[in-house]
Amino acid sequence: MDKNEIDLLVAEDRKRRAARRRERYDPTTGIGSFGKRVKVKTPVADLPEALVPKEMTADEAYASAENDAVSWKRLRCRHDFEYWAVTCAVIKDKQSCLDKPFVLNRPQRRVLGILESDRIAGKPIRVIMLKARQWGGSTLVQMYMAWIQSCHRTNWHSLICAHVKDTSATIRGMYTKLLANYPPELWEGSEEPKFVPFERSMNVRTIAGRGCRVTLGSSENPDSIRGADYAMAHLSETAFWASTPTRSPKSVVQAVSGAIGLLPYSLIVVESTARGTGDYFHAEWTRCKSGQGDKHAVFVPWYEIDFYRLEASDPAAVLSTMNEAEERLWKAGCTSDQINWYRHKRLEFDSEEAFCAEFPSDDVEAFSSSAYNVFSASKIEALRSQCVIEPETGELDSRGSAFIPDKGGCLKIWEKPAERTRYVTAVDVGGRSRGSDWSVIAVLEGDSPQPRVVAQWRGHVDHDILARKSMALARYYNNSLLVIESNTYETADFGSSSDSNLFILSRLAEEYPNVYRRQCFDSATGRQTSRVGFHTNRSTKTMLIDGLIEAVRECSYIERDPEACNELMVYEQLPGGSFAARAGNHDDILMTRAIALHVIRSGELPPKLPPDYRHYYGN
Repeated sequence: MDKNEIDLLVAEDRKRRAARRRERYDPTTGIGSFGKRVKVKTPVADLPEALVPKEMTADEAYASAENDAVSWKRLRCRHDFEYWAVTCAVIKDKQSCLDKPFVLNRPQRRVLGILESDRIAGKPIRVIMLKARQWGGSTLVQMYMAWIQSCHRTNWHSLICAHVKDTSATIRGMYTKLLANYPPELWEGSEEPKFVPFERSMNVRTIAGRGCRVTLGSSENPDSIRGADYAMAHLSETAFWASTPTRSPKSVVQAVSGAIGLLPYSLIVVESTARGTGDYFHAEWTRCKSGQGDKHAVFVPWYEIDFYRLEASDPAAVLSTMNEAEERLWKAGCTSDQINWYRHKRLEFDSEEAFCAEFPSDDVEAFSSSAYNVFSASKIEALRSQCVIEPETGELDSRGSAFIPDKGGCLKIWEKPAERTRYVTAVDVGGRSRGSDWSVIAVLEGDSPQPRVVAQWRGHVDHDILARKSMALARYYNNSLLVIESNTYETADFGSSSDSNLFILSRLAEEYPNVYRRQCFDSATGRQTSRVGFHTNRSTKTMLIDGLIEAVRECSYIERDPEACNELMVYEQLPGGSFAARAGNHDDILMTRAIALHVIRSGELPPKLPPDYRHYYGN
């Protein structure tokens, strides 16, 4: 890097830091606060002028409050959350551990803008929040709910539910501190601000003088929170909620959400730190981020948090020696002191992945939380960007000659068969019961330089039915090469005899001629022979995964199913060198891609289809 380039970086750094210094925020005067504001004179002795929300001056009570300080402050508290927070709310500062007025930091102000935009528009307030480090997301949500119950609504009940009851209690503790320190002259209740018991319940408190109940719950005991009359819910750390055969995080959240009407001032915030992909929280985040859900998706990167900075004695030296990760931070708008903080903090971690798990720059890094991950999170997201085509869902008839649309079907089709095109149908065999691994049948187009996923069946069925479904789907796609992972059929560990499973493989070979066969040595005869199916063992699995790593890294195939990307995100190489999905997750879709791509890349597809290909295999 030459001197001119360094000088340009330093100049830009100065510009960014100067812009940051010019940012002014004073919730008392209204400088830097949210929304459209107008400058007014105030009756408050130490506040001659203030920028207040336009809604406040439009309030019919404004004229009578202009000359009375207490009335004016009460009215402003109703319309200006940031003013209410600094005037009425006391919180424990996480850095000094001292109680202080609640002044919103930069990330909190951004999230407040989302909450307030919906409230002012008269919309139900719905947010899913991916947390990273302690910037005060839970504090903001809890104080916002308290503001609604203190200044806007009576008999407006709320729920605080976390993964364990102690966490919920900690969150409600913010409320207790608020009420204990609330200025009496600004309290809009018929009794002094405090919690009072509700019908001898240990988990429910009522805000005196407002009639608003605050219920404490946990995912460990969801029955205790069902059936209540809630208008607001703060559902915390949902990624860590336990899942059992009788309940799941999704069912609990949906039960709570279903009880809250689509009303102005109603609120649901689902928030959590990430715990990898494949769980309810990640699925709901992905749904809402894509615009298909009901919630605003909110994430705060580490560099938006003000105290993650470290002044550099020589900013030019920092900027002229940036590595690839630091250059990405620079392009994201970071300054030399933020990059210098990153450089020193990064030394505490043995890998970039480990650092990103604790201090993510985006939601992809936040969910990619394991240092053992096999696949690059950024490459997976490149694959995910291809998953934009909505599939047709349904089933095939038994012969594979016709597709029957059905919204509840297990078969997804992104592309119908194309004339004289070769396909590979790969099968990963799972279990019969709903709690077992999935069985997956995937079809990939095999003639293009960049193979595409065109269809997929995923479900739980008996193995003989799975074999018939596999043959039907392979026939439908131009009598494609059928590659079935044969481990399950060659063992007796899946609830049927070894002879029965081998019979299924034998029937596959008889009824479907274009089936994949592998060469192997028969110790009984001392000869080479062929067997139906692809057998996965330690060496062949390593070969498959190595090929898939290359395909994902080079983006050399086109994915269609977002769930495949979720499986890639939680696939790990364990300390002993073996590969597996993270505990509680699956790799069934992933393995079909690995098998199909291996067959395509190794040149094991039959020759190009002839003009009479529909009868080429005697079907």
